[in-house]
Amino acid sequence: MSQPIELSLEQQFSIRSFETQVERMSREQAQDFLVKLYQQMVVREATYKQLLKHQWGLEPIPNFE
Repeated sequence: MSQPIELSLEQQFSIRSFETQVERMSREQAQDFLVKLYQQMVVREATYKQLLKHQWGLEPIPNFE
């Protein structure tokens, strides 16, 4: 990508709010939160891949008979 993506003011505020929450966490809380966040990212990526495969016709539609 040649140009960085511009974030809205709402998105920038959300990031700053998140940063404040993380700063207030203990190390253990932050580590646990980070693992859970990563799990959610992996699931989201897998979901997107499945949806794209289905949308592009690369994977047959499941038969639910």
